[in-house]
Amino acid sequence: MSAVSPVQPSHPQLAVSAAIFRDGKILLVRRARSPAKGFYSLPGGRVEFGETLHAALHREVDEETALKIEIVDLAGWREVVPGTGGGGHYLIMSFAARWSCGEVVLNDELDDFKWLAPDGLSDLKLTGGLQEVIQSARRVLGA
Repeated sequence: MSAVSPVQPSHPQLAVSAAIFRDGKILLVRRARSPAKGFYSLPGGRVEFGETLHAALHREVDEETALKIEIVDLAGWREVVPGTGGGGHYLIMSFAARWSCGEVVLNDELDDFKWLAPDGLSDLKLTGGLQEVIQSARRVLGA
């Protein structure tokens, strides 16, 4: 996700993420800062005003990983609401996608990446709801 300002907006933010598959493996990235610092998740971020969901997803994946992808279809969505410790309110639209070209080059928002078998994620710290989105993306892709 894009850099988060110290003051959270007072309204929900729309975001996108990509469940990117390549040779039967999914790409997970680890967040280098809040929100979700230290957790593995899918690449993605906020949708800018006037930007389509697909345009935002291509932009965010390119910014965070330098990869080019083929977006197949919506795999699911997740809502993150502020907890007792604060935080932002996000509606994250997650898309199933296939790797098209490029190799991963992380930006400073991320500090690690892994291409993993979708069934081999149990030892990682994952963001909430990630397993369900990955399983849905696998169904969409027939993977």
